Amino acid sequence: MYRRTWMEVNLDAIADNVRRIRGICGKRIIAVLKADAYGCGDNHVAKAVLEAGAEMIAVSSLDEALMLRNEGYDGEILILGATDPVDAAKMAEEGISTAAYSMEWVKAVASEKPEGLKVHLKVDTGMNRIGFKDIGSLQEAFNILKDAGCRMEGIFTHFYCADTSRELTEKQFARFKEAVTSLDHDFPWIHCDNSDATVFFKDDLSNACRLGVSMYGISSYLDDLRHPISMYSHVIMTKQIKAGETIGYGARYTAENDEIIATIPIGYADGFIRANTGRCVWIDGQFAQVCGNVCMDQIMVRLEKDVPVGTPVEIFGPHIHLEQMAEELHTIPYEIICLISGRVTRIYRWHNEEELTEENARLIKSEVNFL
Repeated sequence: MYRRTWMEVNLDAIADNVRRIRGICGKRIIAVLKADAYGCGDNHVAKAVLEAGAEMIAVSSLDEALMLRNEGYDGEILILGATDPVDAAKMAEEGISTAAYSMEWVKAVASEKPEGLKVHLKVDTGMNRIGFKDIGSLQEAFNILKDAGCRMEGIFTHFYCADTSRELTEKQFARFKEAVTSLDHDFPWIHCDNSDATVFFKDDLSNACRLGVSMYGISSYLDDLRHPISMYSHVIMTKQIKAGETIGYGARYTAENDEIIATIPIGYADGFIRANTGRCVWIDGQFAQVCGNVCMDQIMVRLEKDVPVGTPVEIFGPHIHLEQMAEELHTIPYEIICLISGRVTRIYRWHNEEELTEENARLIKSEVNFL
């Protein structure tokens, strides 16, 4: 790592969170690792969640599923999103389960003669994204796929207000239960709970839960989960500027007094978007405000006291929680970590040891001792 801007992922903390929630729900765990485990590295996070007891990994596309297969994972994988019916044979060959979500998809897959394809029927209980809305269509889809040789492995829905409304969640579940019982089939996988519902929602129908953001310590109902993700950079230059001088593109910021400005090598190409202008990072015991527009590769921040070049900078972590950053940006934690680009080095802590190359360890050793 020659450009010292990095994200740390504590796999031990992720595993602990999975164990904690698994103990609460008492059901089989499906770990949702879409978008490269929300930017944290699917193969790395997979080994942590599997060790913690997850029995299936869910992804959003066939591309993501095949990446895990290419990385050596040979366990259960479910594609939650849309797939191309012409890829049915490939999914069956690779032992990848897929969502059945529309009559058009079902008929097209059936025409591919998908012998052995593992299918989870998606029931739309109000999200209005993908899935079958009426029981008649669901039953017809079930029969077509079963007659075509598919393995009817699962059925699921998605709660859309589990973090805000138990009443709406109960209504969704009632529709889901009606759909499941109408099929009179012994599904090995029945799942409706997302991260928040896994904690509070109890039912006698589902046998599995899907964990997403709660694996990363974010929950509307639990305050004792560990926070495994943090992001850092370092100071590359400081300078004194005079009152009246401007900073950055568009001269958006004008110094009201003589000020100390530090430059940090992180920008919107790293996923630190321009909306961060005016927010703060943490440097050597002080909050430092981002001054002027965020650049592609760098930001400038105002210091209360000067610091040496090389001083670590916390973008989010122990002093600036990811949830706080999301609230200030009027978004959700998911979006922030998914936006962190591939050029930001990922450093993993696993079994209380850092997984680093010798070169990476040499370059950042002096910079992580403040954690």
